[in-house]
Amino acid sequence: VAPLAAVSVNDVELEATGSRRLLSQQGTHEGYVELHELVLDNAKDLCWMEAGHWLKLEEDFQESGDWSQPHLSFLTYHSLLEIRRALNKGAILLGVEATSLPAIVHILLDQLIYEGQLKPQDRDDAMRTLLLRHSHPTEDESVWTMPPALVQRSGTSRTDVEQPLLREQRPVEISRIAGKEQVSGDRGHGGPQLLETIPEGAEATLVLVGCAAFLEQPVLAFVRLKDAVTLDGVLDVSVPVRFLVVVLGPDTPQISYHEIGRAIATMMSERVFRRDAYLAEARQDLVRGVEDFLDSSIVLPPSEPPNEQLLRALVPLQQELLRRRYQPLERLHLGDFPKDLGTAGTAPEDDDPLRRTGRPFGGLVRDIRRRYPKYLSDIKDALNPQCLAAVIFIYFAALSPAITFGGLLSEKTNQMMGVSELLISTCVQCVLFSLLSAQPLLVVGFSGPLLVFEEAFYSFCSSNGLEYIVGRVWIGFWMILLVLVVVACEGSFLVRYLSRYTQEIFSFLISLIFIFETFSKLVTIFKTHPLQKTYGSAQDGPQPNMALLSLVLMAGTFFLAFFLRQFKNSSFLPGKVRRLIGDFGVPISIFVMSLADFFIKDTETQKLSVPKGLQVTNSSLRGWFIHPLGEKVEFPVWMMFACVIPALLVFILIFLETQITTLIVSKPERKLVKGTGFHLDLLLIVAMGGLAALFGMPWLSATTVRTITHANALTIMSKTSAPGGKPQILEVKEQRISGLLVAVLIGVSILMEPILRFIPLAVLFGIFLYMGVTSLFGIQLFDRILLLLKPPKYHPDEPYVTRVKTWRMHLFTFTQIIFLVVLWVVKSTPASLALPFVLILTVPLRRFLLPKIFRDIELRCLDADDAVVTFDEAEGTDVYNEVQMPS
Repeated sequence: VAPLAAVSVNDVELEATGSRRLLSQQGTHEGYVELHELVLDNAKDLCWMEAGHWLKLEEDFQESGDWSQPHLSFLTYHSLLEIRRALNKGAILLGVEATSLPAIVHILLDQLIYEGQLKPQDRDDAMRTLLLRHSHPTEDESVWTMPPALVQRSGTSRTDVEQPLLREQRPVEISRIAGKEQVSGDRGHGGPQLLETIPEGAEATLVLVGCAAFLEQPVLAFVRLKDAVTLDGVLDVSVPVRFLVVVLGPDTPQISYHEIGRAIATMMSERVFRRDAYLAEARQDLVRGVEDFLDSSIVLPPSEPPNEQLLRALVPLQQELLRRRYQPLERLHLGDFPKDLGTAGTAPEDDDPLRRTGRPFGGLVRDIRRRYPKYLSDIKDALNPQCLAAVIFIYFAALSPAITFGGLLSEKTNQMMGVSELLISTCVQCVLFSLLSAQPLLVVGFSGPLLVFEEAFYSFCSSNGLEYIVGRVWIGFWMILLVLVVVACEGSFLVRYLSRYTQEIFSFLISLIFIFETFSKLVTIFKTHPLQKTYGSAQDGPQPNMALLSLVLMAGTFFLAFFLRQFKNSSFLPGKVRRLIGDFGVPISIFVMSLADFFIKDTETQKLSVPKGLQVTNSSLRGWFIHPLGEKVEFPVWMMFACVIPALLVFILIFLETQITTLIVSKPERKLVKGTGFHLDLLLIVAMGGLAALFGMPWLSATTVRTITHANALTIMSKTSAPGGKPQILEVKEQRISGLLVAVLIGVSILMEPILRFIPLAVLFGIFLYMGVTSLFGIQLFDRILLLLKPPKYHPDEPYVTRVKTWRMHLFTFTQIIFLVVLWVVKSTPASLALPFVLILTVPLRRFLLPKIFRDIELRCLDADDAVVTFDEAEGTDVYNEVQMPS
């Protein structure tokens, strides 16, 4: 029997869908289970020996003298039936008030005698048996090296040499059934190392099984304590015990106590049955829980399959049973498609940041009332070492694109704006945004799409004899007017129509721009300093080694940062040291590669160019204040009004990037608790950008890649996850200080020129590439593009794979790739000003055209942020309800 497996659907998805019972989570805890069997130790004394433990998955001590890999438990059907039968007539004690194992045993035995399951004359023998010493396996002493014991009425014992007891082979791993690699995770373990993997607040179940000759029939006792207690010298780890299950009985070949113990332990480690055990009020509740567990299990007939390919069909079936087990009892009635793109149905109406109030600026006022009361906690939550690591990381992550984009901006605008303006604009706007915003996790900065627009508008002004820097001022004025109108009308509700389809295309485009600009700058270095077969000792001209060293520095920075990111979740070094190194991975990689460049004396590389002091990029062309009527020539009146068109384009661009970034960072799985404010943040970013244009500084937007990087750096994962499982998000440090300090450091960078000039530009290219590549992870479009290169048998067990035919999934992916190519072509041509409008076309495409090609159920499966399965009893099918954040 293959029981329901938590490995098929992660905890975040289960929490999103909820249980099939709408029960309160209060009073329930994560579970840890230990199975102890009755054996004879090397001194021929009776003792309880740990045979295995469960943290969602099973780890048992193997004959080789080591703990097994975490694996899915495979149980015998007969053992499950024995448990159901035993629960029907066994002793069930719920709410026992006891603080020690002897006290628990006293109460348990009294109940067994009262119910007639234990003879009074056997009480002492049973007491002595249940209070025996508890041991834990080593290479020399384990259930494999110690014979199972048979307790006699006299207290003596005989081993399995005199009367053999069949010990079943340990369960096969899930990889044998699913045809896949074994579940990843550290090797099995015990003691302090095991304690690190147990979630905080977990409670334990102790399962005791063994043979007792003084019993005429098997006895089962299920005990739930009123309060969890720590039983000294019993468990291998210091975890308070809530449940005790005892199975004792006569030696009979028809009953395998080992398998019964494994079955009980497996059920108690499964979250729904454990919840049933916590909330049970009588025997029938536990029996019903066992029956439900059986309903969700798979039984393999006693026939040998001709090949493993047939066994792989069990995985989709198991996933189906799992989803049904965890689906809500009440269906979600989300209405038609436009409503499906709204907020999660579990969020109270007042918490929906996109709900329209019907009053002018009503959404803005609600954002302020919702978010500002948490202002004090935004400061207190910053008192954490991880925030310091995030500041250092994000500083370089924000400085790198500011320097790089500043240089590109200077090239494309003939030095009208450059590094100086971009650094000061980033500093000032980020400081104000960190202090006033509703979502301070957003990182405000310059982006690729904005660079495309600046280049296109400069070309337009140059071709028509207009002052580019003055035209930006009028664009800024119109942007402020537009954002006031949109916020007054609560126009951010249109975010509801930005489905995952659009979000993925836009996020992928941003990441591609990061990656492309990295290699574009590297190619420029190779063109300036080409490799040569021979060269003289005096290198007054091009230095061929400069390009090669730049490539090494860029690649070294990228791979070192990426390695340290992976190292954080490895098994090397103690957990705290490992996480510290991982948190500071990017600063470490920058320091190491900059140090390597410093010690290489015979080859020069381009260094980070930071302006000295507060000065414009080209003081001969402009000053710090831009006159709206014209700098050198009078600005045409008609163009003042015509600037509303490019202003609309910039506004759409900032609206899309800011709101999509907010959607991505605020997804439910990130477990943000302080909320967000679409109206307030949009007003701040656009208004600040509009005013910045008056001083000849770039307008900015919320940057997708840097914001995701910022949120990831502030995310606290479970120190260790359940064996074989994935680390879970515990919380995100939602605070304002990291963004504020990063902004200040960027401003101070102008004064840090003596230090920053030692950092090679190629090192920042490596960080640029790192952000572009790592931001692709988690984008479903990227995952589906990779699936184009994999045979179907290696596809993951994801809803968008298992619920849709492979060729239709690939067709859906191709529609996004085609649109991505169109956007890239538009970006690379003189029509780049139209990029925002082209991106907007993805909304009606997704809304009206794609449903004509793809069936609704398939489309929702591919495009839903949170795919919730609801079983339609009338149709006999599963229906996906598309639920999109924000919550």
